[in-house]
Amino acid sequence: VDGNQKYTKQWYQRRVRGRYDSRTTTFSPEGRLYQVEYAMEAVGHAATCLGILANDGVVLAVERRNTINSLLDESFGSEKIYRLGSDAACSVAGITSDANVLTSHLRLIAQRYEFTYQESIPVEQLVRTVCDVKQRYTQTGGLRPFGVSLLYMGWDTRYGFQLYQSDPSGNYGGWKAACIGHNHAAAVSLLKQEYKEGGCSMKEALHLAVKVLSKTLDINKLTAEKIQIATLTRQGDRTMIKVLSGDDTNKLISEYEAEAKKIEDEKKAGSSKA
Repeated sequence: VDGNQKYTKQWYQRRVRGRYDSRTTTFSPEGRLYQVEYAMEAVGHAATCLGILANDGVVLAVERRNTINSLLDESFGSEKIYRLGSDAACSVAGITSDANVLTSHLRLIAQRYEFTYQESIPVEQLVRTVCDVKQRYTQTGGLRPFGVSLLYMGWDTRYGFQLYQSDPSGNYGGWKAACIGHNHAAAVSLLKQEYKEGGCSMKEALHLAVKVLSKTLDINKLTAEKIQIATLTRQGDRTMIKVLSGDDTNKLISEYEAEAKKIEDEKKAGSSKA
């Protein structure tokens, strides 16, 4: 009898889910939108993207998965970090084709604002505008949610350096450090432990990004071919968005490995004395 009851309950749950997950505009009896949850699940299986807000800039670090194919022509490879305007950029986790549509829309919004007002669009206004589009895709019949989350870094005269995250539902928020994609929960947990309350410098943010990726990515050894790092800083009255070269990335990785080895040696020496 217990087995039959369990079977009946599972069968009923599957049947109920099947009735409510075919449309984005229909709530389940529990108040859930299954299609939005499925879109978030797609993001959870995507390559990891990490963002850290520093006192003097912002860092974005992303995992590169397509480099494992030796036949891939890197000069025509898909982007993971997109420049949106003179003062903003973003990284994406999820379905790349959906990301291309959203980043094109973001660039159009930024260019229209700059053409109209002769200044860069405020970062939060840029994020909010595209999130309104993402939300509309969860409320309109015949459409599906965008299966992509984004991390935005930018600067404006009102709030200075900023880091935002948005998800397929259209929700967004400002963060000191954030992670999306595969193993994001482990990365966020590590960021909570390592991120300094009073903020950090750009150099410290770069080292922290490498450390978090090294401990959370499912790879044996971190190399410049497997990650990509970009920074946003200010030089005078200009915003500088720079994607680190392979040599610069390898240098950061080497510095982290040397520091980690030094700490490990100190622990071994302390334990041997005890």
